[in-house]
Amino acid sequence: MAKMIRIGEVCLLTRDVPRLAGFYRALLDAPAGDDREDLNHQFVLTEETSLTVMRDDRRQAGQSAVLAFTVGDMDAALEKVLGLGAEVVERPTARPWGAVSMSFRDPDGNAVYFRSFPKTS
Repeated sequence: MAKMIRIGEVCLLTRDVPRLAGFYRALLDAPAGDDREDLNHQFVLTEETSLTVMRDDRRQAGQSAVLAFTVGDMDAALEKVLGLGAEVVERPTARPWGAVSMSFRDPDGNAVYFRSFPKTS
């Protein structure tokens, strides 16, 4: 029987752990793991993980990872991203395969994608 391998953790590297961890906690409505402001390592937990290999010629020099999250309400997600002061790269756009996606940069400049899969009637 083949082993099942699952992604256990995606780690973002930064020079300011509390700032970046705080951004993702606010973005994902994730509770803090503990009350201390650890300067070296903090967990931000979510319920689902996915790994995708994707070509993106727009990426910044040295950037080789993108985070993508599925959201239920793209309009609310956009408002949240704008409220957090993130740089929106691409506003919500309908894709030919039925998804709606947007992209933005976190405080460290990492590319982040939100996607939704609206039900068609």
